[in-house]
Amino acid sequence: MSRRVDLRLYVVLDEATTPPAAFAELAEAAVAGGATAIQLRDKRSSARSLIALAQAVRARLHGRNVPVIVNDRADLALAAGADGVHLGQDDLPAEYARAILGEDAIIGLSVTCEAEIGAVDPALVDHVGLGPIFPTGTKPDAAPALGPERFATIRRQLDLPVVAIGGIGQGNVAEAIRAGADGVAVVSAVARAADPTAAARALMIEIERAGRESGRQ
Repeated sequence: MSRRVDLRLYVVLDEATTPPAAFAELAEAAVAGGATAIQLRDKRSSARSLIALAQAVRARLHGRNVPVIVNDRADLALAAGADGVHLGQDDLPAEYARAILGEDAIIGLSVTCEAEIGAVDPALVDHVGLGPIFPTGTKPDAAPALGPERFATIRRQLDLPVVAIGGIGQGNVAEAIRAGADGVAVVSAVARAADPTAAARALMIEIERAGRESGRQ
């Protein structure tokens, strides 16, 4: 059962680029520009702080119909009342995350290569974050970049919505959509912009244009 989520512009709030205290403000600015999903990624703060962060972001986005997803921690997503969790290959298995969060929660799973496709169970996982498609400096431990052609090859083997991740910005977002992505996840392209709202809006224009040209929007 796939929970339908608009994944076109998936903005990740990362403590490496944004102070956690500014997460809620940045989330609101990104959504004002068209962001369709928000993820919180903070590997340094305490569990209590993460719950408070997620609750603050949810409160700021109340009524916007934009899901708030917690990176890695299904338990904290549940405690904060978040909409779901995004899991890496070494995180809690999706079956346990689903048991914790219930059938209505959004569960995403990262895939970095062909060998990891087997871990994707469409009965448990709602979408895949595939990449990095381009080189990225946001995650020092990121896998090697796939490139658009290999990304497209792996994407065709996945019978789920796919979000392109890694190194995506204004100059290459259309290329990611043309490679088969249903949406893109961005960090620096919004968080480090002088005007995050304008940056999100410009990305959405390119996403929608590339989607129309590809016949998928």
